[in-house]
Amino acid sequence: MNEASNIFFKEHRGGGSKVGHPPLILIHGAGGTHLHWPPELRRLRGEDVFVLDLPGHGRSSGDGEWAIEGYAKHVCDWMDANNLDHAVVVGHSMGGAIGIKMGLNSAERLKGLILVGTGGRLRVHPTILCLTASPEGLLPAVDHIITVSFGSQVSSRMTELAHAQMAETRPAVLHGDFLACDQFDVLPLLGEIATPTLVICGEEDQLTPLKYSRFLVDVIPNARLETIPSVGHMVMLEQPVAVAEAVKAFMNEIFG
Repeated sequence: MNEASNIFFKEHRGGGSKVGHPPLILIHGAGGTHLHWPPELRRLRGEDVFVLDLPGHGRSSGDGEWAIEGYAKHVCDWMDANNLDHAVVVGHSMGGAIGIKMGLNSAERLKGLILVGTGGRLRVHPTILCLTASPEGLLPAVDHIITVSFGSQVSSRMTELAHAQMAETRPAVLHGDFLACDQFDVLPLLGEIATPTLVICGEEDQLTPLKYSRFLVDVIPNARLETIPSVGHMVMLEQPVAVAEAVKAFMNEIFG
C-alpha cells in the first residue's frame, strides 16, 4: 500500500503485454474489495493490471468517502504516487461512477473507460440507506443487497461468499458508499466524455438495469455495449471469462 494515497493495490505485470497498451486499473463497487474482480481479470493475459481497494475497504486503511468525487481524487492521487500518467479505468457499479467522474474531470488521465454494471445516475433505495445508517442494520442490508445482486442461475456458494465478504465492511463505510451513489447524477454531462468506452451489463441486473447501460451507450459519443446473458449485477463474478474476453477485445480494438 502507498500511504500517500491510502489505497492498497495488487499488481499484475503481464509478461506478454503489448507495446502501446496502457495499464488497466480495476475499481470495485460499494462495499466491495479487490476480490470482487475474479482472477480472469486480475491476471488478464498480456495486460498490466492494478486492482485497488478503495480507502476503508478490504486491506486499505482510512475511512471511506461520502461522495464519488472524493474517491475519484483518491484514484488520481494514487496514480500520481505510483507514476502512472494514464490508464484504462475499469469500474464496477460505484467504481463505474468513479470512472465516469474521472472521464469528466480528469480526461487526460484516461486512455479508455470500461463501465461494468453502472449508470450516469445511481439512486439507492431508501431502505438500504436507512439500514446502513446503523450498525444493527448492517446484516439486514447485506441480506437485501446480495439477494438482488446476482442472476437467477447463480450458485448458493457464490452468494454465501459475497455475503460474508460484504458483511466485513464497516457500517459507516458501507453507508457512505451508498450515500455517494445516491447523490451521483451526471446524466446531463455524459455527452462530454470523449474517452473510448466499453459498457458491460448483465442481462438480469436488478440494481443497475440494462436500460442504464443502453442510455450510457446512446449518450457517450464513442461507446459500445456488451450484454452478458443470464447474469445479474455481479456480472464479472458470474461470467468471468466472458467479461475478461470483452475487456481483452476492447484493449486490442483500441490499442492494437
